[in-house]
Amino acid sequence: MQLTQQMVQLAEEGSQNPLIPPGPELVIGLVTFAIVFFVLAKKLLPNINKVLEERRSAIEGGIEEAEAMKVEAQSVLEQYKAQLAEARHEAARLRQEAQEQGATLIAEMRAEGQRQREEIVAAGHAQIDADRKAASSALRQDVGKLATELAGKLVGESLEDHARQSRVIDRFLDELEEKAEAAR
Repeated sequence: MQLTQQMVQLAEEGSQNPLIPPGPELVIGLVTFAIVFFVLAKKLLPNINKVLEERRSAIEGGIEEAEAMKVEAQSVLEQYKAQLAEARHEAARLRQEAQEQGATLIAEMRAEGQRQREEIVAAGHAQIDADRKAASSALRQDVGKLATELAGKLVGESLEDHARQSRVIDRFLDELEEKAEAAR
């Protein structure tokens, strides 16, 4: 309440409005404002506009550069994808070739193994035939000697005539072989 009374008192003392300054102060204020406005408009505002224009140019240049880099990066990515696809295709081709070579090598090794097995079997048969002939020949000689000695003991005289002895032994052994084959 005191504040209101003081304001009323001031208003009654002077009829002047406290919001409107006196004339000389108003002129000085307007001149000072005009000087400050003129200095700001002529010196500071062009510098501010220049800095803002430089920033705008830099930003636009950066955006253009970023777009160019993005296009270049996209191009590099496409090249990389193409190279990767080509490398995968080449790897698949090499893998296929290796499988084919492996299959060919296995087939060659099997054929070589089969050939060696056949050679070994043939050599074994030849060896068996040779051993059989050698055993047959040795057996004929031993059987012949034993038969001649036995026949000589039975007859009581020596049967040393080799030609006759060989014929008798061969005929005897041939008869034995025929009987053995007939029994099979």
